[in-house]
Amino acid sequence: MAQRIRALSQTGLAYAQNGYEIDRCNELISISDRIASLVSGIDEDEINACYTLAKEYATPKVDVRAVIFNERDDVLLVREKLDGRWSMPGGWSDVGFTPKEVAVKETKEETGLDVRVDRLLAVMDKRCHPHPAGPFYIYKMFILCEVTGGEFNETYDILDKGFFPLDQLPPLSLDRILPEQIALMDRLRRDKGLGVYLD
Repeated sequence: MAQRIRALSQTGLAYAQNGYEIDRCNELISISDRIASLVSGIDEDEINACYTLAKEYATPKVDVRAVIFNERDDVLLVREKLDGRWSMPGGWSDVGFTPKEVAVKETKEETGLDVRVDRLLAVMDKRCHPHPAGPFYIYKMFILCEVTGGEFNETYDILDKGFFPLDQLPPLSLDRILPEQIALMDRLRRDKGLGVYLD
């Protein structure tokens, strides 16, 4: 609800025509930050600093994750420097890149591996899944990829990387990926008849 209040207020500021409307929209943004702080435990100022106030219609952020399994059906995970926990390679979608290009680019940057995109497995609305509370409204895209070359390398924002059996997953970065999402990606990649999962 806090994210929705902020989005509506931010959009309202883009179209506000007088001081009264601007003041009310700014007050709603403050209320949104307070609600988000109460739910997440994050300081209000820190939440507010996450946003660059846009002058246009507010839309969700897009998180792209590369789903990669090896020949033993182990899943590729990277250990995030930010929280020391593990996730699928990926991150925010970049302006000027298609979702496929983001999956390829993020995998190369975070692991050193070259991949070929196979197909889209899922598009999820983060709020529909039990992730921890966060300041952004996010759509998550999961794209199945196949390793074609390269080798593991070192990178500044990734502490480690490796393939893991599904029954021996390391501590996951739950803000980015849930164990049940990994299990779902495994089912979707094996059975094309299931189609694309869509919230």
